[in-house]
Amino acid sequence: MARHTHQYACQSCGAAYPKWSGRCESCGAWNTLVEEALESEAPARAGGLGRGKARGIDFAPLAGAAEGLARRLSAVAEFDRTTGGGLVPGGCTLIGGDPGIGKSTLVLQLVARLSGSYRTAYVSGEESIDQVRLRAKRLGLATAPVGLAAATDVREIVASIDQADGPEIVVIDSIQTMYVDTLDSAPGTVAQVRASAQALIRIAKRRGISLLLVGHVTKEGLIAGPRVLEHMVDTVLYFEGERGHQFRILRAVKNRYGPTDEIGVFDMTDRGLEEVPNPSELFLAERRGDISGTAVFAGIEGTRPVLVEVQALVGPAALGTARRAVVGWDSARLAMVLAVLEARCGVTIGSHDVYLNIAGGLRIAEPAADLAVAAALISALSGEAVPAEMVIFGEIGLAGEVRGVGQAELRLKEAAKLGFTRAVIPSRRQARGTGSAQPVAATEIGHLSELIPLFGSGQNTPAARIVRGRV
Repeated sequence: MARHTHQYACQSCGAAYPKWSGRCESCGAWNTLVEEALESEAPARAGGLGRGKARGIDFAPLAGAAEGLARRLSAVAEFDRTTGGGLVPGGCTLIGGDPGIGKSTLVLQLVARLSGSYRTAYVSGEESIDQVRLRAKRLGLATAPVGLAAATDVREIVASIDQADGPEIVVIDSIQTMYVDTLDSAPGTVAQVRASAQALIRIAKRRGISLLLVGHVTKEGLIAGPRVLEHMVDTVLYFEGERGHQFRILRAVKNRYGPTDEIGVFDMTDRGLEEVPNPSELFLAERRGDISGTAVFAGIEGTRPVLVEVQALVGPAALGTARRAVVGWDSARLAMVLAVLEARCGVTIGSHDVYLNIAGGLRIAEPAADLAVAAALISALSGEAVPAEMVIFGEIGLAGEVRGVGQAELRLKEAAKLGFTRAVIPSRRQARGTGSAQPVAATEIGHLSELIPLFGSGQNTPAARIVRGRV
């Protein structure tokens, strides 16, 4: 029986099939199967299994003394925070983001800062050397001692950095443009991305090189190429932001050497990316406290407290069909909060159009934002503004109960630093120490219905009347 020398690999998930079909059975994507040569049939199988006798490996005891690896600090505090304290020798970091968001600008500024203390190399597969120099000149980095190269052949790149006096920091921009000449498939395919990353990571581990890989993303916002690429690297960072905003968020979604969900905040200017040491103050810079439909949420991103403004707009539905539009938050969670307001609190809002926005371009994922969203919705429906000096956080259950969230004291301390004096928080079961003064006056509530009377005073406020069905 003849052996197959080619296979069809899905460019979305990496699944392989012996023959072509229009739809990938693994991920359901259409027209993503591309013909590729089998790696086992390649003339030079780097790292493949040979026919000779295996030498075996040596095992070390788990209780042995561990040698600490000194972190390589980039002098960019927001990046060092996101990675957990700097780059690790032999570690591989994958940075993904939308086109034009500033990935190349970020890595060029990083490698320029690192070049003052380490031997650095910047390999571009998308731009020529002159184009990289032009961008470096615009950013004021033209004199940085960075080694530049425009190459896409992985074997040539590995041979250049596999030297005793080779670079200690290597940037590959981008991994989708690299190729291994032992494969017949085109650059950017599943097989090429996997093989290229494997060869670069192998030399980085052996030489103690801190490797930075820039990755493209798909239209769904995920890093392009096989999913195994994110498993191969040590750290995965997403560079996020809206093009209409100057803020950029560097978020860690995987980190073997530090905390995940840590963020770094940058401001995109004509001179490149500038660090934002206090993002809460930046996100609230344009806030007006006398407008209905807004509430300040005290959240936690990684280990950092961040205060952001939640904006809501509620209006009559056109043609009787209510619309829901969400920016920066989960639309399914908004539907849940609306259902709880109507079923447990008697707030008639289902026949209204609802628009929700997280100001500043930040995406919020934690459930602690439920209570701030509910406050913004009630404020927008009643026309009564949330007090300007108040912050709100708490998770809402389906029964209308307000559940506790973690790191409440850290959220309150951040609010006090920015001048907030009041807070609405979940009821805390554990007694607090009497010796420490609270940074803000916290009102604890156990049910969502207790939030409505806090807008104004008395039972005849607009916020109270919407529960009785008179608005």
